[in-house]
Amino acid sequence: MTDITATQSAADEQGSGDEQIDKAFFRVFIRAPIHDVWATLTRTDAVLPFFFNSVCKTPGLAVDAPIRMQSKNGRYTSVVGEVLEFEPPYRYAHTFRFTNFDDPSCIVRYILEEKDGGTQFTLINEGVPADTGTEKYMTQGGKFITENLKALVETGKPTAGGRFALLMMGLFAPFTPKRCLSERWPF
Repeated sequence: MTDITATQSAADEQGSGDEQIDKAFFRVFIRAPIHDVWATLTRTDAVLPFFFNSVCKTPGLAVDAPIRMQSKNGRYTSVVGEVLEFEPPYRYAHTFRFTNFDDPSCIVRYILEEKDGGTQFTLINEGVPADTGTEKYMTQGGKFITENLKALVETGKPTAGGRFALLMMGLFAPFTPKRCLSERWPF
């Protein structure tokens, strides 16, 4: 059973008039040991179906290291960021910015807890700019990531809906904006 919780609140923490989503939580229980979930979440040597068939590129997952989410062939970079926290196998956080939007960066946190013979996985989006493309994508993406990470770890493949979505994304890949070309987003 997938228990996905999404909680959001608008906040203007700096009084600038720019609203942002304070936090959005997505949580799911995965019937697998914490080390298996962590290993799948932090892979940098394979396509990650739960991250929309991206490959996480980095010189090494460690605090202050840059990360890039790139297409299978490396031609496009969809997300750029920097690791903020890395405490295996419990916590991982990074900044997050879509390359196809001019929106400011936000923060994504992954928290893993051993629970009831499995792993409780929580994805938290923080400081997402409200009423933006980033907010829309991250709201949809949080559910997709949690459901498909769970399915991948438990069964070896994404959900049926996830596989269909990935197929459709693959068909539309040739229409990716030029601003997402990886050569524009070096480390």
